[in-house]
Amino acid sequence: MPGLSIATRDKLKTVSTATLMTALFKRGLRNQMIQGVRPLKGGGATMVGEAFTLRYIPAREDLNPITVFRDRTHPQRKAVEDCPPGAVFVIDSRKDARAASAGSILATRLMVRGCAGLVTDGGFRDADEIARLDMPSYHVRPSAPTNLTHHQAIDINVPIGCGDAPVFPGDVIVGDGDGVAVIPAHLADEIADEAVEMTAYEDFVTEEVRKGRSILGLYPATDEQSLADFAAWRKQNGR
Repeated sequence: MPGLSIATRDKLKTVSTATLMTALFKRGLRNQMIQGVRPLKGGGATMVGEAFTLRYIPAREDLNPITVFRDRTHPQRKAVEDCPPGAVFVIDSRKDARAASAGSILATRLMVRGCAGLVTDGGFRDADEIARLDMPSYHVRPSAPTNLTHHQAIDINVPIGCGDAPVFPGDVIVGDGDGVAVIPAHLADEIADEAVEMTAYEDFVTEEVRKGRSILGLYPATDEQSLADFAAWRKQNGR
């Protein structure tokens, strides 16, 4: 399957996760929002990239001492080095923020390698430092203990659950101030096209509502006049 095109990536950067979730809901997909995660730093650019995943299981103490990091093929370390530029690194931490999913050094390495973002349904240590990086990151809450305390990295780039959402490698991840949406890879182009159209209409509606217009017949557009007004608005605004 072809990867995420530049055109689709650019379109997704202009739409909200709220709009994307409505487009997904129209196709019967109700479980595509990663639950419980928030951006470490608000107000940044929209995060868009294909999912590259890391899966944790509960740590078994005899297999998870601090010495495991001496192994250059340790799954967490290897995944950071394997994550492709432009991808979003998504970590399945089983919604467990008792120990960190990663820290600032690994996050910095991902940023330097050109990754588009970092997401976990657990927590990051060094959260203030990660928030200052030039890369969007999402988690549940800060967590200082090393990942080894409760997490054992076990597999790379396999289907995972993250915040109750299914994430398959190559799915398109979009993050904004509301959270993180997961778009199945084969739907990305059509979802992006539809979301751009929806966003244009939503912008028109917002302008009209600010002027005092009722939402009845306008949102949704059940009155023909609303569609006629929208067409005129699009022409005037080049949308």
